[in-house]
Amino acid sequence: MNEEILINVTPQETRVAVVQLGVVQDLHIERTSSCGIVSNVYLGKVKRVLPGMQSAFIDIGLERSAFLHVADIWENSNDNDAAKPIEKILFEGQTLLVQVIKEPIGSKGARLSTQISIAGRQLVYLPQETHIGVSQRIESAAQRDALRARLQAALPPDHQGGYIIRTAAETAADPDFIADIAYLDKLWHNLQNTVQSASAPQLLYQELNLSLRVLRDFVGTDAPRIQVDSRATYQSMLEFAQAYNPPAAERLEHYQGARPLFDLYGVEDEIERALAKRVDLKSGGYLIIDQTEALTTIDVNTGGFVGLRNFDDTIFKTNLEATQAIARQLRLRNLGGIIICDFIDMDTQEHRDAVLDEFKKALSLDHMHVTVNGFSSLGLVEMTRKRTRESLAHILCEPCPTCQGRGEVKTAQTVCYEILREILREARQFNAREYRILASQQVIDLFLEEESTALAQLSDFIAKPVSMQVETLYSQEQYDVILM
Repeated sequence: MNEEILINVTPQETRVAVVQLGVVQDLHIERTSSCGIVSNVYLGKVKRVLPGMQSAFIDIGLERSAFLHVADIWENSNDNDAAKPIEKILFEGQTLLVQVIKEPIGSKGARLSTQISIAGRQLVYLPQETHIGVSQRIESAAQRDALRARLQAALPPDHQGGYIIRTAAETAADPDFIADIAYLDKLWHNLQNTVQSASAPQLLYQELNLSLRVLRDFVGTDAPRIQVDSRATYQSMLEFAQAYNPPAAERLEHYQGARPLFDLYGVEDEIERALAKRVDLKSGGYLIIDQTEALTTIDVNTGGFVGLRNFDDTIFKTNLEATQAIARQLRLRNLGGIIICDFIDMDTQEHRDAVLDEFKKALSLDHMHVTVNGFSSLGLVEMTRKRTRESLAHILCEPCPTCQGRGEVKTAQTVCYEILREILREARQFNAREYRILASQQVIDLFLEEESTALAQLSDFIAKPVSMQVETLYSQEQYDVILM
């Protein structure tokens, strides 16, 4: 696969783009002021236990308390008897070793687990477990058994803890397993030593930064070309790669071109397009993507695509093209949670099955866990995508101060009528000498033109003069009625 990884580094942020055949397939952004905290391990303090919600709020030193559900408590998940209620496990003021499994998103705090896992290149170490699991992406039963046996043979006789064998370990040699075991053991022992002298809340283990996570999580033995435009980041990545992923070290390059790296590959333009609601397809069709706090909806439309044979064929081809575009947009925008895809209605079951198969195939390239249901009775495809960090739009954008995130503003005529009602309310309560309207240019213009008669009628009805003043800093919805 013709793949390249581009890494743009500034003092403020690190941006990573995965490019295949000249097309941006994946984007990751990490800002210095708000580094991701997923996989960080903290010594936290229980602030409040909520028996009614079977959850607790834990202080880990962040602005908002983090959230721990009873199902994420390791003691409960491994108890053979009936699960204990959270009030029998935790109490206020208790210190607790916890790990972040989901970033703070919107108004919600970080989500925690008491089951600790530390990721290496080939393995994920589970110090509280005893079993050896294998990544679900390794589908061959024989290969899964062989990997388990090889790892078991590489473990020291007195070793404690369990492991998950990562997908990257498919082609790993025995020395790679041994090196990963030693690396993870060292991290765990250092963490345990830190706990002895720590006082809650305190950070005990911090996940690798984005540039190093690229080498650990995105790059296999068939390492793609990796270009980095920062010398300091290139040096740190080279040292890490030489120690933990030698094939990647050979593919690592320091980009020194005059033209910005992301401009050269069109990544900046792709980021702009990934913030738009509409995504155009090559055939002439398009997607409309709406992201809300509860879920994301994706609507497929034929647009200007008329096809060559018949209407059913046009719909089928548009839906097939949309499957690839949707899978790519989910990765680019990092959309997670519940996602509803409204494909164009198809009359034949054969076409629906083909579109669903193509969709699942396109989603199989995703690093995040994805679950897809078939077409519902309404012709919708319901799916979920694991969400561990904010979406691209939430990182780069904020709600519009004019519409407060609604995506619409009241018309100037609607605001005019609100002002007329407001003046009438004030006139019934207060005996002012004059009423002055402070509003935007659009609203004042409407009062001077189409609504001048309505304003004059109101002035006669309350028997008071009404004057107007333009406030250039006001949005169309803003206004004030001043009693003179």
